Amino acid sequence: MLRSGGAQECARYIGDVPIFAIGTTILPDRLYLDHAATTPILPEAAAAAADGMARWANPSSPHAEGRAARAALEEARARIAAAYDWKGELLFTSGASESLGIALARSVADRCLISAVEHDSVIRTAANAAVVPVDSSGLVDIQALEAALAMPGRPLVAIQWANSETGVRQPIVALAARIKAAGGLFLVDAAQMPAGADADVAAHADFVAISAHKRGGPPGIGALLVRDLGMLMPSGGQERGYRPGTENLPGALGFAAALDVPEDIAGMAALRARLDDAIARSGGDIVAGGQLRHPAIGSYRMRGLAATTQLIRFDMAGIAVSAGSACSSGSMKPSHVLGAMGWSVDASREVVRVSFGRATMAADIDRFVAEWRSISRSARAFAA
Repeated sequence: MLRSGGAQECARYIGDVPIFAIGTTILPDRLYLDHAATTPILPEAAAAAADGMARWANPSSPHAEGRAARAALEEARARIAAAYDWKGELLFTSGASESLGIALARSVADRCLISAVEHDSVIRTAANAAVVPVDSSGLVDIQALEAALAMPGRPLVAIQWANSETGVRQPIVALAARIKAAGGLFLVDAAQMPAGADADVAAHADFVAISAHKRGGPPGIGALLVRDLGMLMPSGGQERGYRPGTENLPGALGFAAALDVPEDIAGMAALRARLDDAIARSGGDIVAGGQLRHPAIGSYRMRGLAATTQLIRFDMAGIAVSAGSACSSGSMKPSHVLGAMGWSVDASREVVRVSFGRATMAADIDRFVAEWRSISRSARAFAA
């Protein structure tokens, strides 16, 4: 496995072309801790996608080349579904945002409910949805959900598996029980969920949105897992008539190959616990530290220093982290996620997110913590 955060001397090969440092950042001496935004493409995924390009043919064509491409596409479909233990249908899309949009716009439900901490793509797509609040820990308010479910009309409820900013995980079983009792449909945004991380999603969700580039696969490919196609209105075209457009065979092959490379969930959780402990001992605040969280996502407040300044300082030190989700971190708007959890605007603007990948090591955590302490000391000295 190539290590995150430095160019490597060894080369991988795609065809006859040597590829250096696939699966790493390409800048020397850099430490990449923004895997929740996107994780570098694994060598195995890049090779599989390149193989798909080398034998490309339209999977919908009836000739021999097209039939071979179709067979490869269906094999990739089956491998991805199996990785998530999914027994229903799998529709390929361009990514999690499109998958969520399809379910939100075309489910057979009469109305939509979303939590207050959903991804920006859900909030934009479901602009008319009823919003269910969360508590100070970022968990969906069950009583508020039950009240919203009691309103007339069959609901589609969209709730994420884990928040991309805070890492807070939602109680899938408890939520599903309420939604099913109300006759509703359950859409889970699992873009941040490692394959095999939570069997409850496959057991209880009606729709699941997943994305390759969060798991080491190529960008531009994802899937919508559908328990029963009768829950979704067709659009015509490819993907069993539910998503028009020529199928992305290279992307699908790269996605499947990435999922073949296991993620050490327990190991990442241990790294995050190590980081939590060090930040707490360094005077920082852990966002939702007492809650069940994603094993590889943590958010931390450095009191008295804006996150934008922190990002610049970390970047100058060769460390890539973020503030909020990748879709919103470039804006000046305060985090709607932290706002929904009761954080003030000023406090939320002092929070950065750190997220790990397959190759993140304990030494990487220690390097980040050392820089955190240096930046924090400088900020305190300046304020004194």
